[in-house]
Formats: sequence, structure tokens, C-alpha cells
Amino acid sequence: MVERKERATGTDCKKGVVNCAGTTLYLVAQTKEMDKNHVVRIKCSDRKGLIAGISGVMHRNDHNILVMKEFVEQETGMFFLRLEVSGTLNEPVLEAALKEVLPAEAQISIIPRKLKNIVIMVTREHHCLSDLLVRHYFNELHANILAVIGNYNSLQPFTDKFNIPFHTINHAEKSTEQFEAEVMELLDGYQPDYIVLAKFMRILSPDFVERYNERIINIHHSFLPAFVGANPYKKAFERGVKLIGATAHIVNNDLDEGPIITQQIIPVKHDDNLRDMIEAGHEVEKAVLAEALKMVLEDRVFVSGNKTIVFN
Repeated sequence: MVERKERATGTDCKKGVVNCAGTTLYLVAQTKEMDKNHVVRIKCSDRKGLIAGISGVMHRNDHNILVMKEFVEQETGMFFLRLEVSGTLNEPVLEAALKEVLPAEAQISIIPRKLKNIVIMVTREHHCLSDLLVRHYFNELHANILAVIGNYNSLQPFTDKFNIPFHTINHAEKSTEQFEAEVMELLDGYQPDYIVLAKFMRILSPDFVERYNERIINIHHSFLPAFVGANPYKKAFERGVKLIGATAHIVNNDLDEGPIITQQIIPVKHDDNLRDMIEAGHEVEKAVLAEALKMVLEDRVFVSGNKTIVFN
């Protein structure tokens, strides 16, 4: 049964379920239960008995395991685990107990179920921003959008309609260091869990990326063959490509080559004109970014080198 809800705020927002067409429905009973679940993430070297040891810790700490997904990366010998558990969290006690049964280098994250906070960065293209703002307005994003930062102010009037702060930081006649310092000052004030580059068309410096390591999500087009630089859709149209798509990834210092979260492609027909291709490209970019954010916000994405392990 699908239930429509009035706009809520803060931790009252309910998580939607996005289907493959990009439509979000509220599956009420399931949503309410999932909002009660806490997440435990573990990354460590693999060895025998890990699952038995972890399960025993959960039992002794009065946690019921509702979902367990694990994966061993054969190339690196690394073990990845994501749990959803119920019960009252005592994070220091639980973490200490897990450390007793895990390898010394284990990375443990104990994450109470709550909405994440994000800041969106934009340039001039509206399609990804508008999709995220609408999802947020209807409580379908499962995140709090704290603010939007743009290096132009053209998207401020639209953002203002949703009562979300918009900050313009123009990059013109500024060094990269000065521009990024102003952006980081704003971000430090908001303390977001993640930064979303919704068609933000500036290359970020290694210092900026390192400051928000594995917390910056980007979306960009994917063409076969690839077209880089300005006017990629025009170049693809002139080349007569038959597939276009989009890639969402975590930002690192390799331009548009960070660990991939998700991708989609769609066909292009011979009678599609340039405008048709651009509009189709924008639709797939919105869908891919929304799906990637869903995975990230639900703590389903692990980074391993330049790859990701995504527990669906």
C-alpha cells in the first residue's frame, strides 16, 4: 500500500524506495521498520571464524541481526561486512567487544539510524539539483539538504523556492586556493556528512579532496566512445553514438576516475536530434545520482582502492 505523507522535517522524514523508473514510493510498514535499524560496517583482513565471532558479539550485546551481507575480495584478502541490527546501542561497549574478535587493523563503523546531512555544489545546470530538491521536499531523499553552494548565482531563485540556503562563491579572478578556502569555510560551518557535486564544473584540488576523503559524490556523463571537454553531447551526436549514460562515483584525485558507485546506459536512436540526446542524458544523470546517493546514505558503499563494494 502506498501512503502519501505531508512534508516532515529532521528525523521524522521517512525513507522512500526508488524503483528503476526513478519514481519513489512510500512502503510504509517496511520504511518504519528500517528506520529503527542501526548499521554496523566492518572492513578487515579475512580469516576463519569472523562471522561466528561477530554474530556472538551481537548476541551477547542483545542485538538482533536483521540483515547481514558479507564479501571477501580475493585479490586483496579483505573482508567486508554490513549488518543491520535492532536493539539499544552502546557504541563504545559494542566497538570494544568487536575489536576483541577482529584483526587488529579492522575498521569498525557503528552507525545509528538517522538522516545524513548533505551540501550540494552546483554550477549552472539545473537538472540534478532540481531532482534532489524535489525528492527532499517530498521526504524521498532520506537526507537533510543543509545548503547549496554555487560558483554562479543562476540557480539561487529556484533553490529559494525550497527555503534552502544558497551561497554564491564566484571563482572569477580568484586562485584555486582562495576559491576553495571560501568554500571550505562554508562547509566547516555546516559540517555535512557528504558533499554532492550536482554538475559542479570545477576541478577540485588534492587538498580539498583529502579534507573530505570518500565524502564527495560526483555525477558525470558516460559516452561510448568517451568525449571529454566542452559540449560532450554535441560531440557524441556528431559522432553518431548509439549508447549514452551516466556514472556516479566517489571523488579522488583522478579526474572523473574515482571509485564507481553505479552506472546506467540508455540507447540513442538514429532519429534523435541533439536536444533529444541532451534531455535523455539529463534524465539518466538524475536517476544515477539518486541511486548512488541512496546507496551511500544507507551506508552500503565500501571503498577498496579504486573500486567499490556495494551491498544492495
